[in-house]
Amino acid sequence: MKEQPVADTLQLSEADKEDQYVHQVYDEIATHFSDTRFKAWPVIERYLLELPVGSIGADIGCGNGKYLGVRGTGDIFMVGTDRSKALVGICAQRGFECQVSDGLDLPYRDGAFDFAISIAVIHHFASPERRARAVAEVLRVVRPGGSVLVFAWALEQNGRRKFDPNTQDVLVPWVLPASKAQSSVSRGESTGEGESAQSKVFHRYYHLFRKGELQELFEHVGGCTVIENGYDRDNWYIIAQKI
Repeated sequence: MKEQPVADTLQLSEADKEDQYVHQVYDEIATHFSDTRFKAWPVIERYLLELPVGSIGADIGCGNGKYLGVRGTGDIFMVGTDRSKALVGICAQRGFECQVSDGLDLPYRDGAFDFAISIAVIHHFASPERRARAVAEVLRVVRPGGSVLVFAWALEQNGRRKFDPNTQDVLVPWVLPASKAQSSVSRGESTGEGESAQSKVFHRYYHLFRKGELQELFEHVGGCTVIENGYDRDNWYIIAQKI
């Protein structure tokens, strides 16, 4: 039987929840996760391809770095950060410049970049205050007049995942096949039917954004003008210009 998302009922602080059910999980599943992340989503590809030549930007929560090389001509420059040491290691193997850092405390000066992207990251922060801080950090490192693109999982998904419309905070399973299982400490357990006994199931914390919530978050943080919002690949997205 396929593992299904469950409501988040964890009695943990927000920081501990993110550490145990986001950071540690991505370090465990990094190789398998990277193998599934290779094709650029259309909205993000369009955004990056339309940037002026010479632009300098950051990918906040860059994962395996699949967006760091979209402009393969080298006419823009991008750096990446991610909380997962294992994913940053994969980026380095691919020749990208990236470092481990926390999305709530980015290692860049104010206004360092012309643009920044943060794709499928904000939904991993476990409280409204922490999600607001994460958006504020993305905006902080971009110069006035620069732009940001942020994606976050939608509650109203049209794809294979179906969520309870009354439950926005969930734990979403990731099945790590035995062939990809790593030897570090995990919270996984046997999946049972259809998987080897050595397979592991990890649960990742997500806050699912209802329609309009991501724009409300940007308006709450302030300091920017939303110039585009929409739905793509089961995510809500915002393109905003920093004031």
